[in-house]
Amino acid sequence: MVLAASAAKRLAKLGAAEGKALMLRVAVDGGGCSGFQYRFDLVEMAEDDDLRIETDGQAALIDPVSIPFLKGSEIAYVDELAGAQFVVKNPNAASSCGCGVSFSI
Repeated sequence: MVLAASAAKRLAKLGAAEGKALMLRVAVDGGGCSGFQYRFDLVEMAEDDDLRIETDGQAALIDPVSIPFLKGSEIAYVDELAGAQFVVKNPNAASSCGCGVSFSI
């Protein structure tokens, strides 16, 4: 798993705006229109069993249950006409919905 430079840069900006270091928690939950969905949260502390991925001094955290679903993925930040958001580029996803938030394996 990789935290893209675009995501690290956005995390740094968010942390600077809040005046504290923030990490991006990425999880996979059941649900969504394709079976699974990504959940993103900004947190200040990691859990003991989190997988920590770092780029340019910024970190993403992944819980042990979500790791198999995200293996080989890239966590990025995109700013496009449709909106700005964190995204997961997941090679394990057989299909995904139009918004990219939910996927199937």
